[in-house]
Amino acid sequence: MVYNIAIDGPAGAGKSTIARRVAKELAFIYVDTGAMYRAMACYLLDQKIDGQDPDAIAAACSGADISIEYKSGEQIVLLNQENVNSRLRTEAVGNMASLSSANPKVREHLLGLQRGLAASQSVVMDGRDIGTTILPDADVKIYLTASSFTRARRRYKELLEKGETCNLEEIQKDIEERDRRDMNREISPLRQAEDAVLVDSSEMTIDEVVAAILDIFREKTKQ
Repeated sequence: MVYNIAIDGPAGAGKSTIARRVAKELAFIYVDTGAMYRAMACYLLDQKIDGQDPDAIAAACSGADISIEYKSGEQIVLLNQENVNSRLRTEAVGNMASLSSANPKVREHLLGLQRGLAASQSVVMDGRDIGTTILPDADVKIYLTASSFTRARRRYKELLEKGETCNLEEIQKDIEERDRRDMNREISPLRQAEDAVLVDSSEMTIDEVVAAILDIFREKTKQ
């Protein structure tokens, strides 16, 4: 039996961390759509494409060959056969991904791979529009969120641990601007699917969020 779990939510809500943990607990494949869009952003930045120029993005995106492999349990994101894992979480890539992910040509380029994986294997997939657009028939849909302050604080601590200089207020403003763009974009805006379960992680630990989603999955699928 193939099962699909869709986890949507705003930037910084912890979707990737939670989705990886849930997939591991259930022995499902984790499909990181955000990483795929970030890999596309890496390509566009390498090609020096203006993130505000949708025609240039549309014209360039077909040159990006993006795939996901697993080696020793680790997800490897390949951009034109090159491992780009180390670049995916930079601020520049995140901002370009937010701008370019709304482009119809970019979405079309990646959609086939994502749906193909979900049709053949049990997957946990996270992003902005998984439950509403990519996998509208997913067995379980989660809308994972947290307050903008909580998300900014998490990012602030993450950057400090990496030794980077950062400002909490600026990070929060950037997150709120990304939310505005993602929720108001013309193509597949960020929103909670009608049949998705809302999980607010503002006051929850990672373990608590994972446990809550596993409970939801087992209740819905009777597993």
